Amino acid sequence: MPALTIRMWFVGLILCMTSRFLDSALNVFFNFRSPAPTVVPLALLLVSYPFGKFLAFTLPITTYRIPLPYISPSLVPTTPLTLARILRPLTYPHSIEFSFNPGPWNIKEHVLVYIMANVAVGNPYALNAIVVSEVYYNIRLGYWFALVLVLATQLTGFGLAGLCRRFLVWPASMVWPQNLVACTLLNTLHAEDEDDGIGFAEGMTRYKFFMIVMIASFVFFFLPGYLFEALSVFSFICWAAPTNVPVNQLFGVHSGMGMSVLTFDWTQISWIGSPLMVPWWAEVHVFIGFVFFFWILTPILYYTNSWKLGYFPISANEPYDKFGQVYNITRVLTQSDTFDIEAYTAYSPLYLPATYAMTYLIAFALSTCVIVHTLLYHGRTLLNGFRKIRVENDDIHAKLMRNYPEVPDWWYALAFVFFFCMAIVAVEVWDTSVPVWALVLALILPTIYILPSGFIYAMTGQGITLNILAQIIPGVLLPGKPLANMVFKAYSVQTLTEATSFVQDLKLGHYVKVPPRATFLVQIIATILAAFVQVGVKQWIFNNVPDICDPNQKSQLTCPHNQVFFTASASAVRQGVYYYPHLYAIIVGAFLPLPFWFWQRRYPKSWIRYVSTPVILNGVSSIPPATGINYSSWFAVAFIFQYWIRKKNFAWWSKFNYVASSALDCGTVVSLVFIFFTLQFPKGGGIVLNWWGNFVYQRSE
Repeated sequence: MPALTIRMWFVGLILCMTSRFLDSALNVFFNFRSPAPTVVPLALLLVSYPFGKFLAFTLPITTYRIPLPYISPSLVPTTPLTLARILRPLTYPHSIEFSFNPGPWNIKEHVLVYIMANVAVGNPYALNAIVVSEVYYNIRLGYWFALVLVLATQLTGFGLAGLCRRFLVWPASMVWPQNLVACTLLNTLHAEDEDDGIGFAEGMTRYKFFMIVMIASFVFFFLPGYLFEALSVFSFICWAAPTNVPVNQLFGVHSGMGMSVLTFDWTQISWIGSPLMVPWWAEVHVFIGFVFFFWILTPILYYTNSWKLGYFPISANEPYDKFGQVYNITRVLTQSDTFDIEAYTAYSPLYLPATYAMTYLIAFALSTCVIVHTLLYHGRTLLNGFRKIRVENDDIHAKLMRNYPEVPDWWYALAFVFFFCMAIVAVEVWDTSVPVWALVLALILPTIYILPSGFIYAMTGQGITLNILAQIIPGVLLPGKPLANMVFKAYSVQTLTEATSFVQDLKLGHYVKVPPRATFLVQIIATILAAFVQVGVKQWIFNNVPDICDPNQKSQLTCPHNQVFFTASASAVRQGVYYYPHLYAIIVGAFLPLPFWFWQRRYPKSWIRYVSTPVILNGVSSIPPATGINYSSWFAVAFIFQYWIRKKNFAWWSKFNYVASSALDCGTVVSLVFIFFTLQFPKGGGIVLNWWGNFVYQRSE
């Protein structure tokens, strides 16, 4: 079954460039929106299917041959013998054969198009550093700096990912739950789907079910997305008591703890990922961690005024000063954008909201917990892998993949070195105040955490981030330099994030039996092309959308992720003395996995063996900018699909669950795009519906 076909490149590159505006470009746009959905690559996978089928139907099936030049046998000397052996093959006639239509549009071509979308779909984390430097610090380094930095941060992780294949791709235990959704949709489109009596009426195919759910979610999103926005911010308890401060703090959506649970907006529910994708045991871990840290511990600390938290909002994305106002970072910077200690002393210490302070505490504990957990639970696997001993027995996928030549490790090592050198160019050519030794340190962090993060991500769908570590370390080593801190953090965090993303796609190719070298080529080309588009889209948005990043922006382009990034950069410049005890969490985190490990060693069949402390800590890492409602509603939907339906009707769940997940994502995103460009963007956002259902939530939030 051919994979690297001409029509695959045609469909993949055309759709990935022209419909980047439906994919990676829109995710750059959505990065500035609240709530921020994600244009999933499944949408591009769906769009590419009819294109591929159309080309397979219309293109000629003729096989073309281009003859290659060869030399006459009479010109080959008979001596020396070695030279004759080298030249003799050049005397044989050769030709290049190709066809525009080698057969039906197949699943291998389709998955390569999907991989092209998947590696390029995410908003580059480095854009946060660039936007914050321009909007909040008034530091402008131009398009080419942004492009070089994005390329370096995106593709250093590519080389790192390839070097970890024996640990994260080849073993059968590395499942990668996100790939189950993609594989289900691919099989829905390509496999013969018989009427097995499962579904509605007399049975329903996956494809028909997908189309029904997608169209229904497209239509339904007009309610919470435009006609009745209160369905998105469904804090009905706050509506009944709009002036009751504790009620609004506990049950509010934007600035509360989200205890009202209900929302009818899929972008709110799936903010931290589709609840239909993550395994049930991992969802229980995440929600237990959320309830303990944010519904129990955070209110206790807040209402007892620990760390002076009670003087500020319980949940927010911004830091505050001693006057209760959003911290004005420009007041503590010199004209050269370095930290001014005298101005800081005269102005105010920096204070964090309660949820932000809790996030720091959890992140410090996670930084050591995940390493200790990996050594305890996966130490033997790591040791065998480094010795190049088989980590696990081959499953059917690994056995079949051995028919294809592997990508040599030196290919990935070369990419790793090349794009690290590009990062050096970015910090040396432009004035970023980042020394090369700091960039090396920024690279060491993801190198250490790639395997712990990959193990957790592969089994739970929850990836580890380096946000806090990559923020605190440069804050200590490069004090008073916000741009240097942001570049360090962007490079370190994105290298790890992209590495796990690339590994995930390598595993998808492993499942579908795509030649590894084809996956290598598609990943690197798509990511390079996407970088040009993503940086260009950011430039266009900031040149054409008024009041971008303003809290009252008409189209909700309030830049929540960038506000969080700014808060983090300000915190790295200088943190109040109240938060230094957070550092003790690093020690606590190292000991957290030990009692559970010892217990399951003593009682192997105990339920304790299912406990994973890194998942409990890491699951809540999306707060902020995520809020309580994103977790409570996510778990409520997860309970219905991943527990109740799965338990009551496993046949229906196994056939339709992942199809429903992809359909809800696709339908909602298409609807949101349609609403923005037809009803919100025209006339400067003047097409609005002023009625109770669109402003009642504003009275209490």
